[in-house]
Amino acid sequence: MRKALINRRANLEYFELRKALCIFFNFAKCLNQRTHPRKYDFSFFEDVHVVARLIPKGRVTSYGAIAKYLGAAKSARMVGWAMNAAHGVAPPVPAQRVVNRNGLLSGKHHFGEVDAMEKMLKKDGVEVKNDQVVRFKELFWDPMVELDEF
Repeated sequence: MRKALINRRANLEYFELRKALCIFFNFAKCLNQRTHPRKYDFSFFEDVHVVARLIPKGRVTSYGAIAKYLGAAKSARMVGWAMNAAHGVAPPVPAQRVVNRNGLLSGKHHFGEVDAMEKMLKKDGVEVKNDQVVRFKELFWDPMVELDEF
């Protein structure tokens, strides 16, 4: 019973976030949909991209944290696929700010040059050493905590 209530709460919060993000980013096409959350014109990848755009400069998050926030806790790999598909999406998605749960730059091979992800993170003010974010726990941006106001 508790698990069902938690899942129901997570789904409701997720759909409320989607609605708030539609309003915030002025996505007219999803606002014109009926009020039922499933009818919003969003795909999972687009949801991931919206959350990734909210990661502040100088902070990082994990694939799993985004998946959990979107109500799909076991879909970290799918978040990775969404980040890989983010190249060339408008508005730009800061995919370099999403790393694995240990702070490793596991998606670095999808940025063209071998050290492109590291260079982008350093430009954002994130220190990287041996393909791992230094002070990962301090810089970790948890959408479950940070986006609580939605």
